[in-house]
Amino acid sequence: MTTFPDVPAFTGFNTPSRVEANVHDLNVTGTIPAEMDGAFYRVQPEHQFPPLLGNDIAFNGDGMISMFRFKNGKVDFVQRWAKTDKWKLENEAGRALFGAYRNPLTDDESVKGKIRGTANTNAFIHGGKLYALKEDSPALVMDPITLETQGYTDFDGKMTGETFSAHPKTDPRTGNLCSFGYASKGILTRDMTYYEISPTGELLYDVWFEVPYYAMMHDFAITEDYALFSVMPMTSSWDRLKAGKPHFGFDTSLPSYLAVMPRKPGTTAADIRWYTGPSCFAGHVMNAWQEGTVINLDMPVAKNNMMPFFPDINDAPFDPVAGATYLTRWTVDLSQNAEEYQSTRLSDMIGEFPRLDDRMIGQKYRYGWMVVIDPSQPVELKGGSAGGHVMNTLGMVDLETGTEQKWWCGPVSSIQEPCFVPRSPDAPEGDGWIVMVCNRLETHSSDLLVFDATEIAKGPIATINIPVRLRFGLHGNWANASDVRSLAEAA
Repeated sequence: MTTFPDVPAFTGFNTPSRVEANVHDLNVTGTIPAEMDGAFYRVQPEHQFPPLLGNDIAFNGDGMISMFRFKNGKVDFVQRWAKTDKWKLENEAGRALFGAYRNPLTDDESVKGKIRGTANTNAFIHGGKLYALKEDSPALVMDPITLETQGYTDFDGKMTGETFSAHPKTDPRTGNLCSFGYASKGILTRDMTYYEISPTGELLYDVWFEVPYYAMMHDFAITEDYALFSVMPMTSSWDRLKAGKPHFGFDTSLPSYLAVMPRKPGTTAADIRWYTGPSCFAGHVMNAWQEGTVINLDMPVAKNNMMPFFPDINDAPFDPVAGATYLTRWTVDLSQNAEEYQSTRLSDMIGEFPRLDDRMIGQKYRYGWMVVIDPSQPVELKGGSAGGHVMNTLGMVDLETGTEQKWWCGPVSSIQEPCFVPRSPDAPEGDGWIVMVCNRLETHSSDLLVFDATEIAKGPIATINIPVRLRFGLHGNWANASDVRSLAEAA
């Protein structure tokens, strides 16, 4: 008998749905722009079976990939499991076999040494292939039309590390996919690997180096010539895993670091410039760019831990005020001998899940969007987000004018990560739309919303009703039909 634990992560809106689906021509209120021709891919953690240990965090769920195909003002919906090695082993057994989040010591003996990845963090198109990603394992390849799983890839044997980031970046100038892996030699190691992959999917080169301490290296940034890695003290140890504690804990005694690595073949660890700063939390990146010798890195930053499910390493209570993340710019000048980065707050909105017009990745940019926690707005229901925070507002920053916009989703809803869709490949920056899932926490339903990207305060121009409830998701991306041959052919 299947019985999920009676805890917030598995009840109410967060009750596992475990639904695969094909639905044509979803119901739409408003008008979908005719120019939208492509697909929005996103992923949510979804436990196939009740957790092995009786309880679990949502981040340990199996990947469930959703595709929304936009064409001629209509939207079709496809949803499938990301059938990882873990999913297949458990599906065959008919029960959970893998234990706590990133703790192999808690696994069933029958799966010791198997890849534990869940492919539950991001869905990304490159070279016509759909990648489902989780940072503790290789990249999983899926069919971009049917969403059928094809299996893990090691890029024709050229990938030398064990892990592949869930946050790769496509350089819009070259078309190269830039990525990395942390704990590249195995769990808890300080080893990092940077990868650069051609537009056709060939791994061109890699760079191995070590970080000052093992840390959650969730995201990174690129500029024209550099890759940037922020190291913040969300760390772990074998002692934590042996004690059955959450994998990660936040250690306020450790400083933060910024690594600036040249993006070119032949780079070694000795070529990396390291800068330091006070202990802080920095999870996701908005963007980075270079102006001469000056490097700018924009990302939401908090003074302390923003993830209560990964507690303070010394069991200090969670501090939501110190854990509030604000869009912040770290700056270094490579021509100087300074050892610390400079930090400047760019917005007073409490925001996470930052996005931009991806055509501006690695370049000076104007517009950015975030999921915002607005404490001034009323909340009648809680839940519906990865961290338990009520993410109730879509925010936009105009870094050129200094102006901001916000759209509140109401007291009984929460929103997921925004994604920018350009009006055309050569449209000016910001000329397009934002797509975003909205959780209706009271009715246990979900909508996909479409906004005019630079006029979000006016509210959605189209609301697409999703006939299945989508649990909180993490990340997703848009792909133009013209960039995915199989998608264009299937239209």
